[in-house]
Amino acid sequence: MTSLRWVLVASIWMALFGSAVGVIWSKHQARMLFVELQRLEKQRDQLDVEWAQWRLQQSVDAAHDRIERVARNDLKMSAPQPRQVSLVRTAAPVGATESSP
Repeated sequence: MTSLRWVLVASIWMALFGSAVGVIWSKHQARMLFVELQRLEKQRDQLDVEWAQWRLQQSVDAAHDRIERVARNDLKMSAPQPRQVSLVRTAAPVGATESSP
């Protein structure tokens, strides 16, 4: 009867030890997965910012392209030739001193 009791106690201790090791391992895995989750969430947030910037840039580019297309096609406008451009001097702003060359 003593040997049966000894086997039973040893089995319980082994089960307890195995259970403790399992808890420690699963806690470690949970922490590692949580760190990975945080890293991926940070990466997702960075990609969201990049995506928003890209979309904004696309809308700006599309607006410029549309304006140019309407000006050229619908309004029959074109950029002037260099000989057609004149520089116009304006009066100096109030409070500015004009220096003579």
